[in-house]
Amino acid sequence: MSKENKNEELRPTKMRGVVFPKAKYGVILAVIIIIVVNIIYYKETIFSFFK
Repeated sequence: MSKENKNEELRPTKMRGVVFPKAKYGVILAVIIIIVVNIIYYKETIFSFFK
């Protein structure tokens, strides 16, 4: 039981109530942001392929 108590108290006291999102959602969000920024930045090049 003492090992369980030590594992629970790894985070600082002010951060114990903070809920962190799953890591996979952060990866998906990062990929979406990269794609959107590249589309905005290379808009003319991308649309020139369709002409």
